Amino acid sequence: MYIRFLVLGFLFLISNVTFGQKIGYIDSEFILSKMPEYKKAQEDLNKISGKWQKEVDDKYKEIVKLKDDFNAAEVLLTEDIRKERLDTITKKEKNAKELQNKYFGYEGMLFLKRQELAKPVQDKLFLAVQKVSRAKQVQIMFDKSGDIVMIYTDPKHDYTDYVLEELGLGDKNDNPDNKKDQK
Repeated sequence: MYIRFLVLGFLFLISNVTFGQKIGYIDSEFILSKMPEYKKAQEDLNKISGKWQKEVDDKYKEIVKLKDDFNAAEVLLTEDIRKERLDTITKKEKNAKELQNKYFGYEGMLFLKRQELAKPVQDKLFLAVQKVSRAKQVQIMFDKSGDIVMIYTDPKHDYTDYVLEELGLGDKNDNPDNKKDQK
């Protein structure tokens, strides 16, 4: 509730400060759900992640079997064999965790594959948002799907170069992102 109040206050403040500039929003989640290439990418990701999850699950099943076998025979084992089997179990657990992290961890293979498959779709969406924003003369475009994120701003309202100049960090022509060629 507090966050919604802050967001509404922020939007109200922006609308009062912008003096007639148009602000819009989209629902990118809804748009993506309507794009066949996004659905295909999601299906591909589900197949790949299912395959990888089965591989990880198989490793853990093997570990459970080794532990069960060890527990059943532990009293009959010599100290050396007991230690050897425990070391084997520990190594297999470590390998299974490494494999799981390799596939599903932060910046793991699934993360990279998601980026690879989603980037062309996201680029297509961004270009469409940019074209609509320009055609409708919308200077700021928000995405309501998640957190309020600015996904398009009209470059003619970018004051970055002026701030850099004021700070003595460069002149107006130093910014490679300066897009003065508006149509």
